[in-house]
Amino acid sequence: MNGAPGFAESTAIGQASASLPLAKPTTVLPFRPRVPCRRALVAAILLGFSASAWADAEAPACPIGTLVCPKPAQDWSLCRKNDLLDFYVADLPKDGQRDLADTEVKGRQSRSTDGENFVLEGDASIQQLDQLIRADRFTYARTSTQWSALGNVRYQDRDMLLSASDAHGSTTPNQATLNEVRYQLLSSRGNGRAGTAVMTDKDHAQLTDTSFTTCPLDAPGWEFRADAIELDQANGVGRARDMTFRIGDVPVFWVPYASFPLDDRRKSGFLYPEIGYSNDRGFELATPYYLNLAPNYDATLTPRLMTQRGLMFGGQFRYLTDTSRGTVEAEWLPHDRDADRRRSLFHWDDATRFNANWAASVQINHVSDDRYFEDFGRSLNIAATTLLPSSAYFLGQGNGWKASFGGDEYQITDPTLPNSVEPYRRLPRATFDAEHGLVGDLDAGLRSEYVSFSKNDAVDGRRLDLYPYLAYPLEAAAWFVRPEVGFRYTSYQIDRDSDKSPHRGVPIASLDAGLRFDRELTLAGNGYTQTLEPRIYYLRVPYRDQDNLPVFDTQEVPFSFGQLFRSNRFVGADRQMDANNLTVALTSRLIEDSTGSERVSASIGQIRYFDDQRVQLPGRAVTDYSGSTYVGELDLRLNDRWRFTVSNQWNPNTDRTDLSAFGVQNRFGQDGVFNLSYRFRRDLLEQADASVLIPLNEAWRLVGRWNYSMRDRKTLEAFAGIEHDSCCVAWRVLARHYVHNVERDTTDALYFEVEFKGVGSIGQKAGDFLRRAILGYQ
Repeated sequence: MNGAPGFAESTAIGQASASLPLAKPTTVLPFRPRVPCRRALVAAILLGFSASAWADAEAPACPIGTLVCPKPAQDWSLCRKNDLLDFYVADLPKDGQRDLADTEVKGRQSRSTDGENFVLEGDASIQQLDQLIRADRFTYARTSTQWSALGNVRYQDRDMLLSASDAHGSTTPNQATLNEVRYQLLSSRGNGRAGTAVMTDKDHAQLTDTSFTTCPLDAPGWEFRADAIELDQANGVGRARDMTFRIGDVPVFWVPYASFPLDDRRKSGFLYPEIGYSNDRGFELATPYYLNLAPNYDATLTPRLMTQRGLMFGGQFRYLTDTSRGTVEAEWLPHDRDADRRRSLFHWDDATRFNANWAASVQINHVSDDRYFEDFGRSLNIAATTLLPSSAYFLGQGNGWKASFGGDEYQITDPTLPNSVEPYRRLPRATFDAEHGLVGDLDAGLRSEYVSFSKNDAVDGRRLDLYPYLAYPLEAAAWFVRPEVGFRYTSYQIDRDSDKSPHRGVPIASLDAGLRFDRELTLAGNGYTQTLEPRIYYLRVPYRDQDNLPVFDTQEVPFSFGQLFRSNRFVGADRQMDANNLTVALTSRLIEDSTGSERVSASIGQIRYFDDQRVQLPGRAVTDYSGSTYVGELDLRLNDRWRFTVSNQWNPNTDRTDLSAFGVQNRFGQDGVFNLSYRFRRDLLEQADASVLIPLNEAWRLVGRWNYSMRDRKTLEAFAGIEHDSCCVAWRVLARHYVHNVERDTTDALYFEVEFKGVGSIGQKAGDFLRRAILGYQ
């Protein structure tokens, strides 16, 4: 609502929203897919690791300008075709119920000498819906139900291809033995061998001399091998003996015994380790262990060895019920050798729905000291965290109303900040907002908040803030008008002076109106629609002396284009600006008719002041400007490969630029990206940022970034790395130098990640880091 006062627009970290956070869950925690017994030899090799070879989903496209691109589907384009695909039949049925389908038997020759034993020869095949088995020769004994397939045995279904030198078994009981087996999964590159595969019944099988890889079988870059595997579909468990993981011909690790899940019955076990190095923590090795405690809750325990710090213990507990879901995380370092003290972190996040109208949201955070994120945070954003929020709220909403009740507090995590800047605890805090239609388009509404503030060595108090209003919004295709009138009343009770109860009452009136024009035009043979959208916003708030009011949680909002249409330049109820202002703004867009894409968006605006701005925060002087800073924004997308953005704020009162920013992004080649940006805010920052992803060929890519502060004459972050991709293995090496605290101390780190395609990766998730650090990386 454009005319709402500032208390309704607070964006403080950790502040609760009155929207319900949780839809009723319909599933338990994520499961692995169920694996049929004929495919279970592949699952057997995976040993229950976090990724499955056939579960790669196609990632959505990443349009230019996307902040963080999703992880793309794995690329198998560098792989040559498996020769098993030579006998692939593309037109087998994919849908239907196999058990109810007819069985079709074919062969050039068939014979039986006694009506009991049958022989089928000459390109013989047996097909039941999507199942097709072919061989040079089939034999079948009716009474014993014994069968055999000899010579060039080939099997296909909707999931896999399989070849064997021979196979034999019976239909009653359902048993089969296959020799010299090769297989190829159709939904991924997973393939491998087995010396023998013995299916004792429909739920149990034993495999010997088994392998799995996504590499070509004749030259595997990596593979799992197991001497013997037992598959128990009835209980959803597989067991492997004498299992090794090899890179090339070199065994990397060996376990004498391992068990793993075959279906959605998850199983405890080790996840992939994380490995890295930094000059303030030393060599790092984390070995997560997953605990399957129940279908709706689980845990992960993560010991993390840091050679310069010691052994840290970490854990995560997840739960999901019919009404709630949440996560509890903790880290504990008994003795930090570098800091000579104990270090710890705790986090609890919960969302609960009681019914259609009421819910609860909890976020509790705590660290042992104000340098925890500086020492153990793995990004500049985390390391630069200055305030750590915690909050707990009951939330309600209904037809035309929403409410919240709870509280929040903050912990200082910046060692350079004094305790005096710690925000007040808001406990309790209650809000109630409502809007209801009266007659025609006339609406009546209320925004309200009650807060009790407390803080060590500071004045405590309570505040009630009310804003009833009337609004009459009108809108058509080419115009809109929204007049609004309201009255804001705020009262206080100060604890150190029980007789002191300052208050403020002020009327607020606003008029927001705009026009929408458009025209059709043709540029370079393409059809476009250009819009012209003038907008005015008049705000009248008479002056009220507020110097006697305390400042509990109020700050001035940084000026921006959106600020042109706000009824208060402050966030929080301790100050309500006085105003006799008129905003004039203009926006124009260029929309491509064929795609609906917005190719150009340009906006400019200014506030004209007819009176002095007398209401200020303590220590700020009254301003007598006749006009605000001019705000301009431009977003230009020439095509799907080029984007330019410009923002500028020019202050006519000082004849200087207060804010300036520009950015350019270019997508080139297959995946190449180049980003260049500049950011300036007077008396605060001046930075340049460049990042690049350069594909050298199909297999090699270079990455890099340089973020430099011209104000501090210091590199904030710089990294360079190289990536290599092959059919079944990808790896990344990244060297990084970055500022890790507000005191501008720096850290050097080395990231290394190896991805075994179709299975998972080992290292420090360098790919996830690059997706966040380089705009457009994928």
